[in-house]
Amino acid sequence: MDIALLIIGFIFTLVGILGSFLPVLPGPTLSWIGLLLLYLTKAIPQDWWVLGITLGVALIVWALDYIIPAMGTKRFGGTKAGMIGTTLGLLVAFVFPVLGIFGIVVWPFVGALVGELINKADQKTALKAAFGSFIGFLTGTFLKFVVTIVFMGLFVSKAWEYKGVLFPFFN
Repeated sequence: MDIALLIIGFIFTLVGILGSFLPVLPGPTLSWIGLLLLYLTKAIPQDWWVLGITLGVALIVWALDYIIPAMGTKRFGGTKAGMIGTTLGLLVAFVFPVLGIFGIVVWPFVGALVGELINKADQKTALKAAFGSFIGFLTGTFLKFVVTIVFMGLFVSKAWEYKGVLFPFFN
């Protein structure tokens, strides 16, 4: 059972990293569930302090993921249409990966710009608002990515520390 929890937990942490880029997946929360599954194994001693602190971080980042893009958009005069355009642009980058990793940067900006132009903003205002929405999106994405990578590091280091207990056949 420990091996199953370890594998499923590892998958959750990987999907959490992916979720830091995909707006439909709560990345840090999924990575935290992976940590929880690791600590539910009989091999790893339960540490509720670690789980509590990491849950708090995951929940704060989840809340900030909604606040930061809105702040960036408002700061630069954007609207909800720009934020929606940013999200749609990101989805386009994943569905049509023609530009590769560069597309993850270009398409959300283009989406925000189109969203603002559809919202009847003039070109200068739309460009400024799209930039704000884009900066907010990048900030939130970077924050989620860092947190999920840290959670992955915690997962791997704890699993490695108890590898002899998790995998007794390697002793």
